Amino acid sequence: MAIMPELSNPAGLHETPGYHHVTIADAKRLVFLAGQCPLDEQGRLTGPGDLLAQVGQVVSNIEIALASAGATPADVVRTVIYVVSAEQADLAEVWSMLRGSSIAAALDSASTLLGVAQLGFTGQLVEIDVTAALPG
Repeated sequence: MAIMPELSNPAGLHETPGYHHVTIADAKRLVFLAGQCPLDEQGRLTGPGDLLAQVGQVVSNIEIALASAGATPADVVRTVIYVVSAEQADLAEVWSMLRGSSIAAALDSASTLLGVAQLGFTGQLVEIDVTAALPG
């Protein structure tokens, strides 16, 4: 049985493009995923320089990692999305791709989207840090 996090956007804070400012979860178990990179099962970088391909691989990796812990995107209480770009348009594109993906429910909770100078692997453009909450 999944817990239902309480999501809210308190008065006095700006309107959001789909996430919530506050996520409250009454959980017995927390699931912390390492930053999910666009690496395939063999450890090869998917789509060097290709944002769409890399987002797809990261989404797949998140699904696998969550399922291994008995969690789903609906159990996610926080995401941090890192994109190698200083361009707002690139960040918006990644957000749109994720909102249209199979893990879109994970982005309903508290989410942060950051443009960064570099990530850990040469050619890597995106990484997502995920936290989920589960009942006992």
